[in-house]
Amino acid sequence: MLGEQISETKGKRLVRRVISVDPPTAEVSFEDAGNILGVPTNGMGTYTSIVRPDGSIHGEGQGMSMTADGDSITWTGNGVGHFGPGGSVSYRGMLFFRTTSQKLARINNACGAFEYEVDATGATVSKVWEWK
Repeated sequence: MLGEQISETKGKRLVRRVISVDPPTAEVSFEDAGNILGVPTNGMGTYTSIVRPDGSIHGEGQGMSMTADGDSITWTGNGVGHFGPGGSVSYRGMLFFRTTSQKLARINNACGAFEYEVDATGATVSKVWEWK
């Protein structure tokens, strides 16, 4: 069951590079800003996407976010997605967080179900809900 929304960020895709053509595989890096558990953050991440024969995408990634106080949160995750109009991409999947921050410690026990959208211009929106 999905619980409360624990994160929302907006950002920009920065770099895309092809790392294999068999199977078609791309690496993507992005930066974003938003909040995690209501605390403002700035973050970055990189994910690798493999295009499957049916046209769907499987992605695996990792990243980190920092608070203004210097606390960090790292994440790993994977998901599935599909291409949309103009090269947009839409993913759904799970994130797993780690932090040593006392004020964000609750995220260590959270399994986050995410929606990640990239529009045709490279603008990103990510929303994460705690999965209970």
